[in-house]
Amino acid sequence: MLLAVTGCVGVASTPAPDGPIMTPAAWSEPLALRQTAAGAVRGVSGAGYSVYQGIPYAAPPVGPLRWKHAIPAAPWTGLRDATAPSPRCVQEGGSDAEDCLTLNVWAPVGAPAKPVLVWFHGGGFASGSASLYQARRLAVDGDLVVVTVNYRLGALGFLAHPQLEDGNFGFTDQQLALRWVRDSIAAFGGDPNRVTIAGESAGAMAVCDHLSAPGSAGLFHAAILASGPCQNQVDLESARAVGREYARSVGCPDGSDVARCLRALPAAELRGSPWYVRYAHNRVTGPVYGTPELPAAAMSRLGEPGTARVPVMIGTTADEFTLFTAITYLRTHELPSAAEYPGLLRSVFGDDAAAVADRYPLHPGDEVIGRFAEAVTDGVFSCPTARMASLLSRRVPVYAYEFDDPDPPTPVSLQRVPFRVGAAHSLELRSLFEIGGAPDLTASQVRLSEQMIRYWSAFASYGAPAVPGAPDWPRWRTGEVLSLRPDGPRTMTTFATAHHCEFWNSLAR
Repeated sequence: MLLAVTGCVGVASTPAPDGPIMTPAAWSEPLALRQTAAGAVRGVSGAGYSVYQGIPYAAPPVGPLRWKHAIPAAPWTGLRDATAPSPRCVQEGGSDAEDCLTLNVWAPVGAPAKPVLVWFHGGGFASGSASLYQARRLAVDGDLVVVTVNYRLGALGFLAHPQLEDGNFGFTDQQLALRWVRDSIAAFGGDPNRVTIAGESAGAMAVCDHLSAPGSAGLFHAAILASGPCQNQVDLESARAVGREYARSVGCPDGSDVARCLRALPAAELRGSPWYVRYAHNRVTGPVYGTPELPAAAMSRLGEPGTARVPVMIGTTADEFTLFTAITYLRTHELPSAAEYPGLLRSVFGDDAAAVADRYPLHPGDEVIGRFAEAVTDGVFSCPTARMASLLSRRVPVYAYEFDDPDPPTPVSLQRVPFRVGAAHSLELRSLFEIGGAPDLTASQVRLSEQMIRYWSAFASYGAPAVPGAPDWPRWRTGEVLSLRPDGPRTMTTFATAHHCEFWNSLAR
């Protein structure tokens, strides 16, 4: 059999349950009140922090506002309950809620004007939600105000069609959320002049776009990109071709009033996504370039005039692609044979497969699935990230990392595969957020988590991850990377060699 990862939703986050979503009944702490630009909200206070969930930053994008760029939420009178998260935005296998454009704020106690971290979740722009990411530790231990954002996904967020403008609705949702942060975050103790945007996977791809998007200029002051293959985007013409096919597939063919037809459909019929990009057997929808929101592809703008001149933290995990091979195994319960290795490489790398096989030869006794995952990790994640770091470093300070815990806290489902998963895509996030569905951190992982939170906090505070008493994190100049391991962070100067980046760069030319 030929291993297929087609069922993976793009650069999805780990397929785990939502985790300990907090509801009013779960709280024993007192209520907390804050006044936003639109009205007062009531959250809940915990030990050293308060949290406010489900705050609307946009009007519900329903009825005539479906497939329109979002507008700010209408002001309200009285006290709005913010003690529980809102539903996920419409997505395959998930919610049918269109009234989902909300955000959550985690605010530490203490003096005001704290640095702010705005988090965009991953999920291939087709799945996920803000409520997956419980930010208590970042707030309390990092002394950060953390904002996690819901934005429209899949067809409702990114369908490009001649009758529906340009398809970047989910992206402009994020921009509106950033304007909400600018206008209201001071009420939660945050400093609107120290806003760091951050994301993992698709969330990091969005951060790439914000770096050059005209409408994002001035809304943030630093950026963190975690495991974002920003090279995977599509132009408007190509996206509209996919969009027309998608509209036909849901019963709204060319020649009809497609916009009216689509807006008349129930949300349950719009859970699917228009898939714009395939890479390494994965599918991604998402922002479209050649549009007013994104005049050019993100990768073409990195390091160029016109991009945001803000410090950047950028990184990957050591074993990115094993997440996707593990998900595939759990669906098929089959492993590829050595005879199928060339076909696996060909299915991802096309005409370059023979050269990749020479660089990643399969020796007797090698695990086929592991060797394949290594090649895709290097070619799709590690080396493109190194190229991005080099491009960005032409104009701004860049700090690069690799998360390399060989046995990180792994969702129970992924523990059932008969091969090593290691530091797979998204598994570093449990060092920063509380996410359900995985074992507790070990003592050494707790220490690593504490170090990572201190680095992230320093970067959000000062634009550089300089932490007294912690190992120095050098700026990227000639390829220096901080390796994040449970036995202690250390500077790595062999990242490019370890991941064969000279080889991959030669293929990218």
